Amino acid sequence: MTSAKYKINHLKTRKLKWGLLSIIGLLIIVRLLLPYFVLKYVNKELASLKGYYGHVEDIDIALIRGAYVINDIKIWEKKENENKASEIPFLDIEIVDLSIEWKALFKGSLVGEIVAGSPKMNFVRKKEKAAPNDIKSDTADFNQLIKNLMPLKINRFEINNGEIHYLDKIIDPPLDIAMKSIHVLATNLTNVNDSAKLLPSRVDATGTAYDGLFNLTIDLNALEKLPTFDMNAELKQLNLVKLNDLLRAYTNTDVKNGILTVNLEIAANKGKYTGYVKPLLSDLDIVQWNKEEGNVAQIGWETLVAFFAEALQNQNKERLATKIPLEGDFVVNKTDIGIWNSVLFLFKNAFIKALSPSIDKTIDINSVNEKTKEKKGFFEKIFDNKDKKKKDKK
Repeated sequence: MTSAKYKINHLKTRKLKWGLLSIIGLLIIVRLLLPYFVLKYVNKELASLKGYYGHVEDIDIALIRGAYVINDIKIWEKKENENKASEIPFLDIEIVDLSIEWKALFKGSLVGEIVAGSPKMNFVRKKEKAAPNDIKSDTADFNQLIKNLMPLKINRFEINNGEIHYLDKIIDPPLDIAMKSIHVLATNLTNVNDSAKLLPSRVDATGTAYDGLFNLTIDLNALEKLPTFDMNAELKQLNLVKLNDLLRAYTNTDVKNGILTVNLEIAANKGKYTGYVKPLLSDLDIVQWNKEEGNVAQIGWETLVAFFAEALQNQNKERLATKIPLEGDFVVNKTDIGIWNSVLFLFKNAFIKALSPSIDKTIDINSVNEKTKEKKGFFEKIFDNKDKKKKDKK
């Protein structure tokens, strides 16, 4: 009796052991095959992009932390009327980590996060410009691609050591203008935290460009259908001498010395937005009086530009600056640029008071629907009266 009972228990133990071994073996097989199927799926999604073609070299699976890692992903823009892709990839990323955000999970929210390592984005100048509708379609396709690759709602997004390049291969010599060392961190995109705040989400970004430092902060509500945000950005102390190739190519001038600073404030609410861009040029020296400078026409042009730059700069600060007001509506795709106010700010900086090379902190989300335009100046009144007379004649 004891022997029979022992045999039954032994048989059950063996079945349990073999069952566990079978499950473990099955999990190992699935683990080994899963990267292959995921890689095939990702490449299929990349191949279906409208106007683009993408490819991934390898994918790693991290089941324990609920993640998968895409290695060496490249996306090329297809040439118009051709099946071939462009030589330079539009997007080249060394590594993309897509995973569950565990901090949010501990708070009861199942959301995801994406971390991109060393991404490089290339904007290549074309002879033909894409139509606005094509750009919108491309943006929608990329949004859908991200949704297909990450089934969870994205709550956190990070970019490490990124680069953005503007390439012009048409001119001689060719141009490659870049912002490097880009870091972007976007958090609380699904309003897991501080959901009662008007702008609960946050984006911070930094970068470098030709000795200049770039900083960006955006407070936003990522769940609103219409853009709702408060954005500040500044580019400090960019060395224009290092951009002489660009200046020669597009303005037919070059500089011996010059520092560029750009400040920007924009806020949007209920589809409408308001703000300004404030460019400032300091210690600008355009003309170089030597035989290597170029032909007589170029020297004459540079002399003319230098004359106006000198005449319109603030003599105490040696700073040429203006402030360009912006207002618009995302719904109707409309932007109004305060041209005459920009002219007035140019003269104000030159002859009355120098504009400060910093963010003014005059724009926030509450000012979007307010009347933020400056009072009409001399030039505005003249031209507005002319326009009114023309309308009256009609």
